[in-house]
Amino acid sequence: MELGLVGLGKMGGNMRQRIRNAGHTVVGFDHNQEISDATDLADMVGKLTASDQPKVVWVMVPVQAIDPVVTELAELLSPGDIVIDGGNSRWTDDTRRAAQLAEKGIKFADCGVSGGVWGLENGYALMCGGEKDTIATVMPVFEALKPEGEFGFVHAGKVGAGHFSKMVHNGIEYGIMQAYAEGYELLEAADIVDNVPEAFRSWREGTVIRSWLLDLLVNALEDDTHLEKIRGYADDSGEGRWTVEAAIDHAVPVPAIAAALFARFASRQDDSPAMKAIAAMRNQFGGHAVKGADAADPSYATPPVQH
Repeated sequence: MELGLVGLGKMGGNMRQRIRNAGHTVVGFDHNQEISDATDLADMVGKLTASDQPKVVWVMVPVQAIDPVVTELAELLSPGDIVIDGGNSRWTDDTRRAAQLAEKGIKFADCGVSGGVWGLENGYALMCGGEKDTIATVMPVFEALKPEGEFGFVHAGKVGAGHFSKMVHNGIEYGIMQAYAEGYELLEAADIVDNVPEAFRSWREGTVIRSWLLDLLVNALEDDTHLEKIRGYADDSGEGRWTVEAAIDHAVPVPAIAAALFARFASRQDDSPAMKAIAAMRNQFGGHAVKGADAADPSYATPPVQH
């Protein structure tokens, strides 16, 4: 099969190679011409010359770049051609993009992709949304990308279902990672455990909490036992927020995912305003010492206010 692939970053570049390894033709485009197979989108589309199939273009670009790419592809492709959005798009935007392309007779599918930098070797989990005939047309590419075996691919439903599934997947990921992280901090804080990395390593087999994320944490601890080389700052791609927002819209309680998201927000504060307020209240009602804002004044205590 022949495929155009827009965006050859950490994910896209490895996806191109995995698809080629399966015997398919991939024409990739990236603004970095050193890794690109085409000079621009028009050149990429022009190099898709197979006469026995519609042109298929898979888009793997950051969220802010998707709309301009889709708009340009709408003018370059023909009725019956297919655009797949494989980026971390918000699922509510898929219907709008599908309608935009449908005006030109172009089909659309959304595909949440999980696998990160390990996908080239292990395969990618794919969560797709779109019409059955659209998904069936692209199935050879999906088969090339997914892991070997029966798992790793789902046609989740209509347009938007793929990105919605990937959103929830990432929300679950937030919660699992936060639980491992809190367990790590507690083990590090206690004096009783002599070797925290070995404790985590022992959980990799025979326990109900074994997982690939646990394996990756063990890898990190082997390189940096006390994680002293990195700052405790965690960004979010947006999908954790969208998961919590969707949960609110559907009145579904997601306390673990919400707490994990808020923990990431807290990680970005050098000095938490909320914790300042808590410290001030504790000082007021109980005379508990608070740390001074000036490093030269590490602590002070004021008498509680009498009412």
